[in-house]
Amino acid sequence: MPESAYTLPALLLLGLPFLAFFALWLGGRGLNKVAGFAGAALTATGFTVAMLYAQPDVLHTVRFEWMVIGSFPVELSLRFDRLTCIMLAVVHFVAFLVQLYSVSYLHHEKNLHRYFAFIQLFLFSMIGIILSGNLLVMYIFWELVGLCSYLLIGFWYQKPRPVWAAQKAFVLNRIGDAAFLTGILMLFYYIGSTDFEVLSISIDTLQPGIVTAIGLCLFGGCVGKSAQFPLSGWLPDAMEGPTPVSALIHAATMVAAGIFLLARISFLLTPDAKFVIVCIGMITMLIGAVKATSVWDIKRVLAYSTMSQLGLMVMAVGLGSWQTAFFHLTTHAFFKAGLFLSAGSVIHAVTPSQEDADFDPQDMRNMGGLRKALPITFICFLICSSALAGLPFFSGFLSKDAIITEGFVWASGFGTLGYIFPIVIMFSAGLTAFYMTRQLWLVFFGEKRYHASAHVHPHESPAIMYVPMLLLSLFSVFVWFSLNPFDATTGWFMSFLGVEHPAHIGWVPVAATAVTIVSIALALKETKAENPFRVLSKEAEKPGFSLLRQYSNDFYFLAPFSYIADMSGKIEKYFVNAFVDAFAKWNVVLAHLLGWGDKNIVDGGIKLTVFSIRSAGQSVRSLQNGKIQSYFVVTITGVLLLILWLVNF
Repeated sequence: MPESAYTLPALLLLGLPFLAFFALWLGGRGLNKVAGFAGAALTATGFTVAMLYAQPDVLHTVRFEWMVIGSFPVELSLRFDRLTCIMLAVVHFVAFLVQLYSVSYLHHEKNLHRYFAFIQLFLFSMIGIILSGNLLVMYIFWELVGLCSYLLIGFWYQKPRPVWAAQKAFVLNRIGDAAFLTGILMLFYYIGSTDFEVLSISIDTLQPGIVTAIGLCLFGGCVGKSAQFPLSGWLPDAMEGPTPVSALIHAATMVAAGIFLLARISFLLTPDAKFVIVCIGMITMLIGAVKATSVWDIKRVLAYSTMSQLGLMVMAVGLGSWQTAFFHLTTHAFFKAGLFLSAGSVIHAVTPSQEDADFDPQDMRNMGGLRKALPITFICFLICSSALAGLPFFSGFLSKDAIITEGFVWASGFGTLGYIFPIVIMFSAGLTAFYMTRQLWLVFFGEKRYHASAHVHPHESPAIMYVPMLLLSLFSVFVWFSLNPFDATTGWFMSFLGVEHPAHIGWVPVAATAVTIVSIALALKETKAENPFRVLSKEAEKPGFSLLRQYSNDFYFLAPFSYIADMSGKIEKYFVNAFVDAFAKWNVVLAHLLGWGDKNIVDGGIKLTVFSIRSAGQSVRSLQNGKIQSYFVVTITGVLLLILWLVNF
């Protein structure tokens, strides 16, 4: 198929959501009833276009000349390849289900047209990142994704918490984006292009130190968007937005952009850069997993889980296998979106019919025993949790097993200390199984604690909500990625990504499964305690990691990570947050100084010049008054001045 044939699908994939954004936004509240279905229909159309033009074995590019700076042309290039095919399918599919789900979940909203308009703009921005043929184009859409996340997280702008969370996400992402832009400018300076094809050929001409610096700067963009340490603080607070937005951000759009970027630029990453990346990924993975064991908000548990899983994907890239990172990104998109939508179903079920200020429908201490009231939601939550925990016969097991295997292969070449990384991955997988078992029990088993409010009457969600949950649960099963439930190397996905000889270690699935089962057993043992997970303890209401500290004595394997979590919290509070606050305050001070300078120096200089010219003009004009005496005075003064000048010279 000729390159020009891909101009139409590129325009359709980008144009449909962009035009939908303007139509829904400008259409006003009159479109509230049809906005969700119209948006879902256009997303389904985009999915169809992407599949019809899918030709993964051939690279297709579409180029437009944007501008010419001197003799240097700046191109907007788009590309269709293997990564594009998978990401377009995942993003459109998840966005389609999220929009259908939102029709019912947010039916009471007065500004529903605005919500779906922002969803379409979000989709447009993410598709732009996917289709980008160079880093400059990617950066343009990268910033649009940041804007969309700000708009959607702060959708309930009348409440202070969502606005604060949106601002925090925006500011922290700007820090990462500044590093990303620095890397792009360095590539322009040293190579003169950011096109992926040109970079793959020209990057060997640079010194290794420069390439390492460029790779780490570009990785800074991933640190912001994919919530890596130390810029991960925005992700849990993003839960202040609507639950379907959380599903979209955590599964297929914003946080996925960072991993997609690393997959695109993997050839730019030197061994030194990869080692830094694997260390950052490990720290993020552990912080997220440990924090998830202690929070009570049902959405925050999943948010910290996403943070941990993103760290795992980043580690995979650092270990030299972007393919397994992309594999886990794909499987994670389905089961994490399913978990968030299921969590939304639970929140929907326990939200009081009348306002009750003392009852929080997102606090798992106000749930329990919901298994029978929400049978479909329970099944979906159980399947997606099993995939996240890495149990056999689920997709998450295959992708985690692939990353752990790559970790041991990498460690065999790195040295003895290298084995720390795959061992920590297995340990983190055990923590994941632990906190997901805890969450399942707190929500669906045990006593019915929602009776604390007389206005709560749990009920199953309508079909338009549970059908997307069921579909996402269905795609969380192993069979879609490999017919062998214990080995991803025999499946189509790895070969589709071009992995010719994928690594496989026979004992890794056994060991990983053993760690998962032991962790689940420890969590089940805690459910038999007199006060399971300290759910009734007043001390558990204290912020921070108090719950983790309380049972870390019983489960000794958590004790070191309780300390790590405490230290990470202090680092975030006293260093990261302090830096952001100081940066914001100095920006305000600088703005006031610039304002004073503009008013008193720049404007003052202009006013002084105008005053001087006006005064001189007034003085000269006063002499031209029609009186002969004045003319004599001017003439005599001029003659005297001329004589003085001649005498002196």
